[in-house]
Amino acid sequence: MRELSNITVQSSNNGISRIKLNEPSTYNALSLNTLKSLIKSFDSFNDDEKTKVIIIEGLGKGFSAGHNLKEINSLKGKPDYLKLFSLCSELMMRIVQNNKPVIAKVHGAAFAAGCQLVATCDLALSTNDAIFATPGVNIGLFCSTPMVSLSRNINRKKTMNMLLTGKSISAKYAKEIGLINDHFEKSKLEEEVLKLAETIASKSTKVVKIGKEAFYKQLEMPLEEAYKYTSQVMSENMTTLDAKEGISAFLEKRDPHWKNK
Repeated sequence: MRELSNITVQSSNNGISRIKLNEPSTYNALSLNTLKSLIKSFDSFNDDEKTKVIIIEGLGKGFSAGHNLKEINSLKGKPDYLKLFSLCSELMMRIVQNNKPVIAKVHGAAFAAGCQLVATCDLALSTNDAIFATPGVNIGLFCSTPMVSLSRNINRKKTMNMLLTGKSISAKYAKEIGLINDHFEKSKLEEEVLKLAETIASKSTKVVKIGKEAFYKQLEMPLEEAYKYTSQVMSENMTTLDAKEGISAFLEKRDPHWKNK
């Protein structure tokens, strides 16, 4: 375990690494320093061969309230604002482009950029009483960067309803609209998150990396282009040692022994 600015990082345990937002006094606000530490941690895990899955969570009462409004209020004009919001966008891209799947473990509130963080992660599980919102419109600051990840997970009408009203939604509704995968009792969340992480960690890291990269690339392509691209990806995937091992193991009715190559 190591401490960075406002976060705690735990290196691989059975292929599972953790990042914990650790500034409960600000409800784990995504300050400039916290954003820099998160980017550094995701970059480190991206290059770490022992890490197969990353879990991100918040300590204290909840996941994250988003940007630190006191910090925003202290910034001096457009260049400072652009630096902050660009850094937050850079973090989101680091998660999408990370070659390891990222799971959000959510309790309490995930608001504004905190909700954006949940939507950006590859998977998300929460407690039954977790709440989600993009409330920027209520304080005169429309959640424009959060809407990028929200609109790529939720349909337009439901996304716009969150953005235009600023109202919070329940975990039950968040699951229904595709913002999270599932929700559980508080006492069960850790167990369920670990179960999901362990399942993913049992797969070939080479194959998961290929698949995650292709998933996000094809999302932005026209249908015909997406099929051409993914046909090429699958053809490349077939040349890997793990594809040959996986198919052989299936035909021979045994467990595969991944080489991660």
